[in-house]
Amino acid sequence: MNLADKEYTQRKEKRKTRRVALQAALILLAAYAIVNAMFTFTSYEPFEERPEISVAEDRGFIALSYFGVARYGDNQLIGRERLQEHLQALKNCGYETITQQNIMDYYQKGTALPQRALFLAFEDGRRDTAIFAQKLLEELNYKATAMTYPEKFALKDPKFLLPDDLKDLEKNSYWEMGTNGYRLAFINCFDRYNNYLGELSPLKHAMVAPYMGRKYNHYLMDYLRDAKGYPKESHDMMEERLSYDYERLREVYAKELGYVPQAYALMHANTGYFGNHDEVSRVNERWIKELFALNFNREGFALNNRQSSIYDLTRMQPQAYWYANHLLMRILHDQHMPLHFVRGDLAEARKWKILAGEPEYKKEKIVLTTVPEGKSTILLKNAEATDVHVKVNLTGNKLGAQKIYLRADEALSKGVAVELRGNHLFVREQDKEVFKLDLNGFDQKEKISVAQDKKAAEVAALQAYARYAPTKRQAEIYAQRLRSKSAEVVPAVADGAAEYLPRLNIREQGKRHLEIFLRGKSLKLKIDGKEVKEEIKVNNRDKGKIALEAEWGGFGWSQRNLADDVYDGVFEKLTIADYSQEEEAYLFNFKLFGFELKLQNSFADGSLIYDGRLHGLEGAAHKLQQWWEKLLEFFIKVF
Repeated sequence: MNLADKEYTQRKEKRKTRRVALQAALILLAAYAIVNAMFTFTSYEPFEERPEISVAEDRGFIALSYFGVARYGDNQLIGRERLQEHLQALKNCGYETITQQNIMDYYQKGTALPQRALFLAFEDGRRDTAIFAQKLLEELNYKATAMTYPEKFALKDPKFLLPDDLKDLEKNSYWEMGTNGYRLAFINCFDRYNNYLGELSPLKHAMVAPYMGRKYNHYLMDYLRDAKGYPKESHDMMEERLSYDYERLREVYAKELGYVPQAYALMHANTGYFGNHDEVSRVNERWIKELFALNFNREGFALNNRQSSIYDLTRMQPQAYWYANHLLMRILHDQHMPLHFVRGDLAEARKWKILAGEPEYKKEKIVLTTVPEGKSTILLKNAEATDVHVKVNLTGNKLGAQKIYLRADEALSKGVAVELRGNHLFVREQDKEVFKLDLNGFDQKEKISVAQDKKAAEVAALQAYARYAPTKRQAEIYAQRLRSKSAEVVPAVADGAAEYLPRLNIREQGKRHLEIFLRGKSLKLKIDGKEVKEEIKVNNRDKGKIALEAEWGGFGWSQRNLADDVYDGVFEKLTIADYSQEEEAYLFNFKLFGFELKLQNSFADGSLIYDGRLHGLEGAAHKLQQWWEKLLEFFIKVF
């Protein structure tokens, strides 16, 4: 072999060795990630117990209960990333988790709790909750209670945790068991047109829920009633029906787990002491005190203290749309202890002056969390302008207001304000309304009549009855009624019928791209890329300040009777340019085979007053991550 061949062979062997080493490293890294995700190598460490504290020092404990966790979240289930933000914020504020035994000792023995004590629970016993919450509990040394329905055990539904799963969770020490009761079911149900629906299983309820109001109840809360509200059962029948659920709960847990969980959450909360009717309440109370050591009977407030009853505890159920500061704001006004609110990007924070509420600056977003039933306002420092071009995505929930102040003074008592509130857009000057736009009309949404909506509600109910009928004969009867109802012709809005106007739901998400062009006395708007035809005239031409504001919009509609007095306004990718100087600027421009290609920048660099977008490698990485997450979400939903 000559020298050249020998050198070539050596280089080839070195490349091969490096490639093998790299492949081995990647395999080990992947194996570590898989093993770390599947197994638990740490144990929960309880808080350091303190000697008994005085009544003056006792701060009680807060209880938080989430419906469940999903990778990306939806209206009900909180996303993993948002849950991490919630729990990390609590950890940063000094909250330590406590166990069911800690609560019992607190009430029965007077044992001290941490100054910032947190009882954490997840309801409904979902498998994805355990998957996505487990590593967060490990990272933060938090312990949680998994609430389950034992009826689900026999169904073997893969969405829910089964007894072997629960035993595994207990072994890893970050979980303990609780229960929501034997099953979830609904009674005395009506749709929003007062059509009687009777008793509904969860599957039936899911089909008709979009057409229901608040006129329904949980299985254990009342007598079974007819369409006129009269009981369909005697006291003995009611007691036997309720007792059956508690007896089955005891039997199934004893068989599958070897014991009955100590913690119970009576469904639904806030309906009376232990039910809507005194006689029903007494039956529930007897069974609750016989089977359980503690009971969460109410929802809406987080704080429990020594004046609370261990069988009438309260919990807060954080919603999937809450940002971290929303949760902290609610806790602050329950417990009245100072908290460290999440600020996010401090470089961005320094550009704004806080006038009210709590802002968070996070990756192209400014989130303004209001004080209860109030506002959150920030003012752009060292910036005044007369003519401006504003671009922003407003993604806070519809129930509330998101405002942009231009040409304002520091007190915001003068200037021009463009406000998105519900399904309307307003322009105000010195609090005087100069323009109002109905966004439903602007979107040219098809109008539905009350008669059409009522028919849709009745069709949905018949579909549910037909699909889940107990016998073939009943299914055929409902199917025939469904065909008849579907064939009915009802008047539309075009026929002169009254329009159906739904109430704004507390959880209804909003998403609007807004552009504001303010020059001289003229203000023009573009919404979701579509120009508003009207040109709006304003009087104030003075140079002024720029501010953002979120405002709580009221308690709104909620089928579950949720009451939330805090609002998150969300301003994404906000850019503000001096409209008197703005020019088109092209980052890239070339011709090829007669075609001209231009990559256009929105603003010339010199005209920018504020730019809330990410740029460079950070911006590219953020866009890539967003693209990747959407791709994953798509495949998860499809498969």
